[in-house]
Amino acid sequence: MSESSAGAAAGDVMAAAATTAAGWRRAGVAGAAIGVLAAGAAAGVAVERLTVGRGMRKKARLALDATGPYGSLRGTPGRAVADDGTELYYEVDEVEPVQPSEGAASDGNRRRRLFGRKAPAPVTVVFSHGYCLGQDSWHFQRAALRGLVRAVYWDQRSHGRSERGRSQRDGVALGIDQLGRDLKAVVDAAAPEGPIVLVGHSMGGMTMMALADQYPALIRDRVAAVAFVGTSSGKLGEVNFGLPVAGVRAVRRVLPGVLRALGTQAELVEKGRRATADLFAGLIKRYSFSSRDVDPAVARFAERLIESTPIDVVAEFYPAFTEHDKSGALPAFRDVPVLILAGEKDLVTPSSHSEAIADVLPEAELILVPDAGHLVMLEHPETVTDRLADLLVRSGAVPAANVGEHGSTAERPGRR
Repeated sequence: MSESSAGAAAGDVMAAAATTAAGWRRAGVAGAAIGVLAAGAAAGVAVERLTVGRGMRKKARLALDATGPYGSLRGTPGRAVADDGTELYYEVDEVEPVQPSEGAASDGNRRRRLFGRKAPAPVTVVFSHGYCLGQDSWHFQRAALRGLVRAVYWDQRSHGRSERGRSQRDGVALGIDQLGRDLKAVVDAAAPEGPIVLVGHSMGGMTMMALADQYPALIRDRVAAVAFVGTSSGKLGEVNFGLPVAGVRAVRRVLPGVLRALGTQAELVEKGRRATADLFAGLIKRYSFSSRDVDPAVARFAERLIESTPIDVVAEFYPAFTEHDKSGALPAFRDVPVLILAGEKDLVTPSSHSEAIADVLPEAELILVPDAGHLVMLEHPETVTDRLADLLVRSGAVPAANVGEHGSTAERPGRR
């Protein structure tokens, strides 16, 4: 690329950033802070454009979309019905049957041994995803645990393959308590009996806290272990998202109104998101990852997950986070093994929020992953899978021998 072409490419992006920032400024003082974010992301995109043309970038995205294996794992589908009638989509990965060894009892003998009594229900691991994501955000953990443990992956209301929240379509404000009731519906449908392990990332962890707050007996009687990944029990209104103090105050003041306004112009906003794909890719990468060497296919996968969430859904969920406070529900988990894991450089739910959860649950294992951002399970999948597998072994969900080759219990070169 010539020097003049490089300058023109950088100028195009910075002009787009200026246009974006100007549009936000029309929304009020908070627009200036958001404009700074947009310009910062655009600056990174501009550097990329110095060496990679628009057509090549588009082809690269299409190639990653076509060939990337992420999000391709599927299980047995099912649907649960929430208390407001919303259909919630889930998938179940069953345990692969163990082949009897030579000399083992015949099927006939096994039937006679079990006659008259019911075999115990297996442990079920229920994975709850975060805001603007979907069940496929657990791709790496699903790949590692597939066939070893019974697992349920579900899409929260208005996300993924689940139905748009019926109450929200009728104008009812969304709260985290509703998500807790949704999780109860999924458990009732997909794992009606037997022990369960709850795993939640970000909003998914908050959903688990809301479940405990409303159904403490379920936690006491059936939950065998819990994993909180990059989540918070409250005070999310104090998060600065890496902004200057003055900027974040302005954002907190007007962002809910701005999002509501954008939500009423969903079609126009979606066109704008597509037109400024490079700019939003920069923002997504900044707030999803910390490592500089994230696999481009993984980064693109995260973009696809987030881009698939309509702007009106983004708008209706956002206010629930500033109101979220479930620190009082955490003691319900004191009697079970708990894993608390977060990226040290998470800008969305800072690691200090995980430390606050650990203060309430002092027996929990607290893992802060260096050089990791909000999507730690995609950025450092081996670390998350290792610790999760350890938790499953400690809770008795899977035998240690079964997960060793998947990188959980045995030391190996390069283990984080």
